[in-house]
Amino acid sequence: MGSADYEFQTVWRVAGSPDEVAAVLADGTGLPRWWPSVYLRAEPLPRSTDGDAGIPPSVRLHTKGWLPYTLRWILTVTEPVTNRGFALAAAGDLNGTGRWIFEQDGPETVITYDWRVSAAKPLLRRLSWLMKPAFAANHRWAMARGQESLALELRRRRHGSEPWSVPEPPPPTFRRLFRRG
Repeated sequence: MGSADYEFQTVWRVAGSPDEVAAVLADGTGLPRWWPSVYLRAEPLPRSTDGDAGIPPSVRLHTKGWLPYTLRWILTVTEPVTNRGFALAAAGDLNGTGRWIFEQDGPETVITYDWRVSAAKPLLRRLSWLMKPAFAANHRWAMARGQESLALELRRRRHGSEPWSVPEPPPPTFRRLFRRG
């Protein structure tokens, strides 16, 4: 594994069914609404074909973590989304693959995310040999915000007519540095 290559495995546990989790995580365009600490913008891309059943359109993303830099990349779901999980590919400032796995455990779902990417953004490539621990900590911070934000989104969806009763998800760090538009 090169200095700009990263492998992460994250495990979350949230109240909700695998169907509910899949519906939230597979909607790439909704990421900035419920996970705004990481997803600044999501733009659906037109399909080049009719598309496969169960595979949402690719999404152009503008993302960040705790550190004050952003990444631009395209998320493409590479296999049908089911209540057992799905796979994706990343292309742009990050290149690689991810796999979400959902397992029911009573009233909760255990979510495992395997993320294997190579940094392509010049800043990250040049500094990975030195900053790899900080970049890895940045990823862990982003994923912790994701678990918190997903749990809130699932609660919000269950509250239906009273979504105001659920707190807002955590906002991005260094907000003044980045426009959300």
